Amino acid sequence: MKRVLIFFLLSTFILSSCGSSNNSSASNSPANYIQNKGSDTIVNLALAWAEKYQSDRPDVRISVTGGGSGTGIAALVNGTVDIANASRKIKDEEIAQAKTNGINPIEHIIARDAIAVIVNPNNPVSELTLQQISDIYSGKYTNWKEVGGEDRPLVRLSRETNSGTHVYFLETVLRLGNSKDKTLFSMDTLLLPSSEGIISEVRDNPNAIGYDGLGYIPKDLKVIAIAKNAGEPYILPSIKTVNDKSYAIARDLYMYTNGEPTGIIKEYLDWILSAEAQKIVADLGFVPALK
Repeated sequence: MKRVLIFFLLSTFILSSCGSSNNSSASNSPANYIQNKGSDTIVNLALAWAEKYQSDRPDVRISVTGGGSGTGIAALVNGTVDIANASRKIKDEEIAQAKTNGINPIEHIIARDAIAVIVNPNNPVSELTLQQISDIYSGKYTNWKEVGGEDRPLVRLSRETNSGTHVYFLETVLRLGNSKDKTLFSMDTLLLPSSEGIISEVRDNPNAIGYDGLGYIPKDLKVIAIAKNAGEPYILPSIKTVNDKSYAIARDLYMYTNGEPTGIIKEYLDWILSAEAQKIVADLGFVPALK
């Protein structure tokens, strides 16, 4: 009787162990799991893509988190993520560090975006040149009356320095695309951790000016029309004005992988560039990637 009992208990343990091992292997299979991290500009789009893709491919699991372009690229450099989202190009020093770690970053343009400059709807200012925006954010201007508005103090809002949008705005707007320019944000610029934070502050503060990806801008805020130079047309951001390059502050959006993607990661990136996935890009207020 003791022998029968021992045999039964031993058999149960073996079957339980095998079952546990098989379940663990299926649920955590590297071939079916994609880690995707980075840009807060892209995160809502990445979540929408992941949700749709997983509904069509229930065998695949995609984890999407934000944290900023710098966070995503750092994770790629350290080999802890499959796909890094970025709203700016990877820097030379980041590539060098990646190669030191045995990582080969490969760039994929997955959509385009316009950076909209926004103000409170009660602000009478509707048009600004790039130079005026640069002068506002660098601190040269401190009052709205200096750019045709009311006698009110300027409140500058920006994303934090880890944000790819912050870096792009610094290089393209404050420095007007001049790589030798060392202009910085005014010291009293309020650095906010999210797109939603900028939206909320502009909505509540009639003196505020902010910037954000076009896909995040609600209809109750005023979007500024921008001229590249004084005397040129003032243009509002849209899919059309991004594609015809008449809008001054537009950029590509990126995903980075370690080497040329293979397997499920390649399948996923190929799908992202499909008509089905690029329709989601347009639906969320971004600009589909040009082929």
